[in-house]
Amino acid sequence: MRWPMRRSFSGPARWDPFEEIRRTQERLNQLFEDFMPMEEWGGGKVYTPAIDIKEEEDKLVVTTDLPGINKEDVQINLKEDMLEISAKTGKEKETEEEGYLRRERAYTQFYRAVRLPTSVKEEGSTAKMENGVLTITLPKMQLEEPTKKISIE
Repeated sequence: MRWPMRRSFSGPARWDPFEEIRRTQERLNQLFEDFMPMEEWGGGKVYTPAIDIKEEEDKLVVTTDLPGINKEDVQINLKEDMLEISAKTGKEKETEEEGYLRRERAYTQFYRAVRLPTSVKEEGSTAKMENGVLTITLPKMQLEEPTKKISIE
């Protein structure tokens, strides 16, 4: 015996193209977030790029990706054993067509601070920006430890 099919008042689920667009946007946002992490900072979102620190015999080499950033927009600060890298950039585009004006603005901000594994000196430090990759070379500080004598009682 077959039971009669019950009809619900809401009817069958309907495909909603706007819901599909929203889900696709969420997936794209998550992919972008996985590639370039963001943090809430100062009321807005800030990209926190990955940083590679390579320790060589007499220097540290720090590299990070800052896509779409000009070297003039990057600020590098060295405070004792902390390295801070920040960048802000903005783009404006204005188009006037058939009686309307369209103005678009996009702003991007990067910030990253890392504790360095050893003491470095500012003198002799260099920074180079090439194809969206920032490379900072920091000479290690040579610490000379004076010989200490311990007297025997």
